[in-house]
Amino acid sequence: MKGIVEERAVALGEYIVENKATVRNAAKKYGVSKSTVHKDVAQRLKYIDPQLYRKVKVVLEYNKAQRHIRGGIATRLKYKKALSTHP
Repeated sequence: MKGIVEERAVALGEYIVENKATVRNAAKKYGVSKSTVHKDVAQRLKYIDPQLYRKVKVVLEYNKAQRHIRGGIATRLKYKKALSTHP
């Protein structure tokens, strides 16, 4: 989703809040880079829609706090799969 930056920032912010999405999920959904999503919601949105910015910030802080848990689960599944396919 390319076009007017302000509209994209609001759309990304709303998507993140409604879906409790990660920056990576939002980037994939809208076809932009993670850097673009982060810049839109962490910098631009603060001036465009401060209320939405605060909601997005809460979701992103939660995701950051949970990141190590998701990584550990992914690693466990990776090795579990490797062991199950090993003869």
